[in-house]
Amino acid sequence: MDRGEFEKLINEAVDSLPENIKKKLDNVDIVLEDGESPNNSLFGLYHGVPQKDRGSGYGYGSSVLPDKITIWKGTIERFATSEDQVPSLVRRVVWHEIGHHFGFNEDEIRKLEEKWQNENKI
Repeated sequence: MDRGEFEKLINEAVDSLPENIKKKLDNVDIVLEDGESPNNSLFGLYHGVPQKDRGSGYGYGSSVLPDKITIWKGTIERFATSEDQVPSLVRRVVWHEIGHHFGFNEDEIRKLEEKWQNENKI
């Protein structure tokens, strides 16, 4: 899959979030890396200050760099059993990392993912 198609999948994953979630995304960039993650097993990684941990002085009087969500195209493609599986993996990874942006831990996100799967959303 070429880079443009993969970027489109990322954008579609964000666009498919509920409106109330999209409106609350704050100071976060999603970055696509073409290769594989450093340990070859991460599909995505959130790096930043989760919203629930931002104090009243967050960003006050200074510019704060955006949080960063990295998505590794190569790792996702290597893990996928077919190209048809890539869109659902991308969606799940984007949603997972956005969960970290809001301050959910791994266990909480896993529970949400189970709920989403049961509702056929991912």
